[in-house]
Amino acid sequence: MARDKTSSGDADRRIPKGGYLSREEVAAITPEELTRRIRSLVPLIEANAAEAERLRRPVDAVWQALRDSGFFYQFVPKVYGGIETDFDSFIDASLAIAEADPSTSWVATFCAEHNWLLSHFPKATLDAIWGGDHPYIIAPYSASPPGKAIPVDGGYRVTGRWSWGTGIMHADWVMLNSLIPQAEGPPQQAMVLLRAEEVRVPDTWQMFGMAGTGSNDIVVEDVFVPTDRAVVNLARSGRQPNERAFENPIYGVPMLPFLAMSAAIPALGATRGMLKAYQNRLEHHLRGGSNTVQAEKVAPHIRLGRADLLARSAEALIRDAGRNLIEVAKLEEPEQTPARIAVRGQLALAVAQCRDAALLLAEGAGSGALSLDNPFQRNFRDLFAMSTHIVFDVDIAFELHGRALLGLPPNALAH
Repeated sequence: MARDKTSSGDADRRIPKGGYLSREEVAAITPEELTRRIRSLVPLIEANAAEAERLRRPVDAVWQALRDSGFFYQFVPKVYGGIETDFDSFIDASLAIAEADPSTSWVATFCAEHNWLLSHFPKATLDAIWGGDHPYIIAPYSASPPGKAIPVDGGYRVTGRWSWGTGIMHADWVMLNSLIPQAEGPPQQAMVLLRAEEVRVPDTWQMFGMAGTGSNDIVVEDVFVPTDRAVVNLARSGRQPNERAFENPIYGVPMLPFLAMSAAIPALGATRGMLKAYQNRLEHHLRGGSNTVQAEKVAPHIRLGRADLLARSAEALIRDAGRNLIEVAKLEEPEQTPARIAVRGQLALAVAQCRDAALLLAEGAGSGALSLDNPFQRNFRDLFAMSTHIVFDVDIAFELHGRALLGLPPNALAH
């Protein structure tokens, strides 16, 4: 029987209060130091991965350790006391979490990236948040289905119910896609920013994979949002007025490919985690009817070698996408559109390669790897759930890229 998403109780979320690092502490964190700190947390993250799945949200102790590490300052501009990291360093730090627990990594990676999204809001909002009580935010960005933003004096009245609220279980702010009706023509799209206390979070997250992300629904009932907490018609190119306020070109890259890159990192981490588990398993695994461990047989060597190279290729594609984004951001339309589509396509290919590697490993790992106390099966389920994200739909991505190569316009919005 399907779960009735309209009648569930509220989720047990925990809105954070304070506990931030000082500006001096953040200034001392180099990208290399951040990655070292995250790697030191791997035993803690691994030990709590099963509990995160049981709770259907990141474990509080793990989340606090990530906060204490400085992870969420990565895309806060330096002028506001942030790290202002580069994409390769972001990948390094995020992968360390992902290999230990893909679900927790999915939430953490997006919440760090969503501070980049915040940079598109008016300066008055940035001053009030980053320069005020929240030197970084923990916030989901939920786009589907869009809500409604009705214009009123000084802002909008926002109402709606959104799905896929990654980050909502520990959020202090919430970003939501809403439609502003127009007297004539289609509605305008707006990204609106609300305090977490202004939304309701029904307990809807019951999933085969990624259970530990806690990506519950978000409900808003006629909440006033002031004008400076809304960005209307966020440009696909990434160009917004606030881009000019920050010299670092990272703040002007296109939104969707950056989102896709952020989402690809946990998928790669899940694959790398499965590779390690499979390799360790070969050392002692005896298949039925055999008295020779799998590490001495040819077929497992082939599976391991191919899966490893698929994962390496996926990582190269993801890192190359990050570097390409900086160059794509320099292009003007119409040249930027096909370049943006190509980056999104290579990220979809990277995750498809991760999925192919995971299948190879799962087919050869044996039934014991499917035990619920074995992290191999949880990584497998998390990865497959991640690969169903719309940004990784290879049919859409490859068709868009093929059309662009032929000089044809996009026939889908996902670019």
